[in-house]
Order: sequence, then structure tokens, then C-alpha cells
Amino acid sequence: MLDEVRALLILQDRDRRLLALVKELEKLPQDEARAKTKLAGDETAVTKSHDTLLAAELKVKKIELDTETRRTTIKRLKVQQFETRKNDEYQAFSHEIVRYEKEIDGLETLELQAMEAVDKCREIHNAAKAALAHTQKLIREDLDSIAQRQQRMQAEHAEVAAERATLATQVPGSALPLYERLMRTKLGLAVAPMAESRCGGCHMKVIASTAIKAQAGQELAQCENCGRILYMAD
Repeated sequence: MLDEVRALLILQDRDRRLLALVKELEKLPQDEARAKTKLAGDETAVTKSHDTLLAAELKVKKIELDTETRRTTIKRLKVQQFETRKNDEYQAFSHEIVRYEKEIDGLETLELQAMEAVDKCREIHNAAKAALAHTQKLIREDLDSIAQRQQRMQAEHAEVAAERATLATQVPGSALPLYERLMRTKLGLAVAPMAESRCGGCHMKVIASTAIKAQAGQELAQCENCGRILYMAD
């Protein structure tokens, strides 16, 4: 194998690792976004259950106010009933008092039902808050893990990039510009193995002279189909 090809294979290994690291680093913001979106459902559930609880509590308060209003009316009617000297007015006040008392009985039943509804709403709200707290804990752990992965990958990227810079200076001859041009256009595979006269990059059969050149290992051989630098596979 040519020294240039051997050096390029080592360089390509580092470049492919750098490409993989870059892809992984580019995915991290998406991973963060996905982690944060997990909160949206739980946050919505908490907001909805909170609003439902408030509405249920307001309903109880309204029933209490309605009940108190009727009690106040009954007191006023009893005073008026006591003060009247007319029998028909007295009976009319009695009917009104009975009517309001029945309304109070109905309101008290509604109040009990409304209070039970409040208790259920509060249970749902507390469960939603507990679920949100649990999810927040998991999200914090996920985000911490993502941050640690990012730190590790950035450190590895810097280390590999420094090693790659040194290796690039050790590529003999004029093969480096060709290699770097191919790396930009051939999806990170500039140097490919040849087996059974086929390029390991584009998988096309090469002509006999190219196959012989790659087998001899005396000069750079390039696939005439895709341009990749070829070497004999073991």
C-alpha cells in the first residue's frame, strides 16, 4: 500500500469521527427540544385542572351567597310578617318564607354536591401537579445528561481535530488536496477499498488498468466512476 494511501486512511478515520461528532452535536438541540416538549402536556394538565378547580370553588361560593341572600330575605320577611296586622299579608309572608326555605334546602343539596366536585377537582389537580413534578425531575436529568454528552463530545472533537491537523501535515506527496476535495463531495468516504475490481464507494466495476494500479500499490489509483482513491481490500 502506498504511504500516501496509508496516511490518508488514518486521516480519513479521524475525519469520519469528526463528521460523526458534528452530527451528534447538531442533534443535541433537537434532543433538548424533545425533552422540553414532554413538559407541555403535563403543564397543560395542571393549568386545566387548576382552572376547573377554581370554577368549582366559585360555584360553591355562589351557592353560599345565594343561600345567604335567601336567609337574609327570610329574616326580613319574618320582621315584616311580625309587624303586619293583616291576615292576608301574614299568610302571604308565610308562603314566601316557606318558598325561600325550600330554595335554601335545594341550594344546600347543590352545595354538598358542589363541594364533592371541588374535592374531586382538587384530587385531579394535585395528581396533575405530582405528575408535572415527576416529569420536571426526569427532564432535568435528561437535560443534565445532554449537557454532559455535549461537553464530552466537544472535548473529543477538539482532541480529534488537533490530532487530525497533525496527521494532515504527515500526508506525503500531493494527495492531500485531492483527498480533501473528495471528502467534501463523497459523504466522508474519499478513500475506498477495492474488492473483485469493484469500488467500495460507488460499487461500480473499475477498468482493468485501474484495478491493476490499485493492486500494485505503486501510485494513486482512482475509481473512474466516482473519483475515489482506491486501495486493495484485505
